[in-house]
Amino acid sequence: MSPDLVRKIIHIDMDAFFASVEQRDNPELRGKPVAVGGITRGVVAAASYEARKYGVRSAMPSQTALRLCPELLFVKPRFAAYKEASAHIRTIFADYTDLIEPLSLDEAYLDVTANWRGLPSATATAQQIRARILEETGLTASAGISYNKLLAKLGSDQNKPNGQCVIRPEQGEAFVAALEVGRFHGIGPRTAEKLNRYGIFTGADLKQYSLAWLEEHFGKAGRWYFGIARGIDDRPVKPDRIRKSSGSETTFNHDLTAPEEIEAGLLGQADDVWEWSARTQSFGRTVTVKIKYADFRIATRSRTSGAPVTSRAALHRIALELVRSVYPVHLGIRLLGVTLSNFGAREEKDSSPVAPTPQQLSFEL
Repeated sequence: MSPDLVRKIIHIDMDAFFASVEQRDNPELRGKPVAVGGITRGVVAAASYEARKYGVRSAMPSQTALRLCPELLFVKPRFAAYKEASAHIRTIFADYTDLIEPLSLDEAYLDVTANWRGLPSATATAQQIRARILEETGLTASAGISYNKLLAKLGSDQNKPNGQCVIRPEQGEAFVAALEVGRFHGIGPRTAEKLNRYGIFTGADLKQYSLAWLEEHFGKAGRWYFGIARGIDDRPVKPDRIRKSSGSETTFNHDLTAPEEIEAGLLGQADDVWEWSARTQSFGRTVTVKIKYADFRIATRSRTSGAPVTSRAALHRIALELVRSVYPVHLGIRLLGVTLSNFGAREEKDSSPVAPTPQQLSFEL
């Protein structure tokens, strides 16, 4: 493959992001097992590396996490703090490329094929980005550097925490050959089990099967699996991924029955949604309220307006009207959520930092 045709893709993945922000902001938590989430019930939203040594993982029920690690310290999520740190990190990315595809608050793809900074390699670019993140935010990040998104994402997980891994074009097939199929993007637990039933456990096993066989047994996904086994991924980094909704929900430490408690909890979630909407200038027309009762029944109430919701007060008013439609509450409410969707076109604002003129230099991975 000609060096001039090789993309330089970096996948940045923050290390235990939510928990790391909490440890950064509270010195008493440093070096201790920390979980972000509700202690009485609910799930772990994030776990520090000290907690992960005990087997604590995100999405694990809080009580299970406590059994694994009795010394576990729970802290309530502070999404405003996480969003602030994420926004700062993205301003750092913007000094190196305008091709940034965020996947979540704590990870993103960067296409640095155009060498804005004149650095000797994409590896050096990733090192500089990670160093700046640490210096400016006090947080560590890991990076994968490769010629496509598939391998860059796999690489960012190789030397965690606070490490990086480069996978060059001549190494791609060998790298995926040794990995279990469950590690690959687009292969979930059920698909991995199905592959295992056919005797396919690793990338090397997957490569033994033809495109025709894979498409016969896995439909359209078969072509993707065929490419994975050969380290092939032609997806570009898409800086303008269309987001279809923005939502926030929380599980409370006790069941809510009083209207004032319910409405205070609901408005907290609405505020989280509004902060994102105002920051990104994305205004939706549909507001949905999610209610989970103590017996785990879920109810949703939605309203679509003729015009986008363009103020916090309007979002509050609609959310409150929706939740009040279920009054009186005969059974306690354990979870509330607010989602904004049905977005119109964004307002165009020139708020991006001025970037250096891109230079197409000789640039290695």
